[in-house]
Amino acid sequence: MIDLKDKVIWITGASSGIGEALCVEFSKHNARLILSARREEELKRVASLINLPDLDIMILPFDLSDTKSASGLAAQIINKFGRIDMLINNGGYSQRAEAIDTPVEIDRQLMEVNYFSYVALTKAVLPYMKRQKYGHIIVISSIAGKFGFYLRSSYSAAKHALHGFFESLRLETEKFGIKTLIVCPGKIKTNVSLNAITASGLPHNKMDKSHENAMSSEECAKIIIKAILTNKEEVNIGGKEILMVKIKQYFPKLFRKLIRKQSPY
Repeated sequence: MIDLKDKVIWITGASSGIGEALCVEFSKHNARLILSARREEELKRVASLINLPDLDIMILPFDLSDTKSASGLAAQIINKFGRIDMLINNGGYSQRAEAIDTPVEIDRQLMEVNYFSYVALTKAVLPYMKRQKYGHIIVISSIAGKFGFYLRSSYSAAKHALHGFFESLRLETEKFGIKTLIVCPGKIKTNVSLNAITASGLPHNKMDKSHENAMSSEECAKIIIKAILTNKEEVNIGGKEILMVKIKQYFPKLFRKLIRKQSPY
């Protein structure tokens, strides 16, 4: 079992949802946290919920749509803490639009935030992890990374891409003592549907019914931390919807029938 005490953990998307819940749960293990997201005020709010000394918390706001400064951000963390033990790539947003209606610019935007930002931040921390001969990369993918679904073509494509990249990275970097965990949440009660982008580029601004009574972000965070502590390489999290992963694998014909009957909301 990994001891999380004093581990330096960088969490993106830390201002709400699963990211916020992870911050709170990690603080219970006395980890040292770097909180990142666009909204600095929200990061300060999350920091106020955490029972850690100021020296053990760093607020590092930035926009995932522009990660040109990824190396500089990692350097700021190294200057403060001396190392980076874990990177949790969690930030991003979903989609609620049919592919035929979605401009390519929106497709690129979704890929930039949900895929390329994860790659950029990971590449920024890898040299430090290689040098210290230890590191843990945690990637928050989605059940949409396992199969496509209505209104989520580019979001699902980005999540599929994460699996290809980080499964390859795992094989290449484990010789340096670096571990990789891919997390696939299903329906979790967060603002993901409210903030999902539409074909116009505006937020969906509606809570999907399927998310209203879903697993809480707090419960999801606890399962993620358990997966980290037990050195899992991949974990699916959610309710009955995650059974679809197994159904697709073992009963593909049944899967194709069932998936067509599901509501996109």
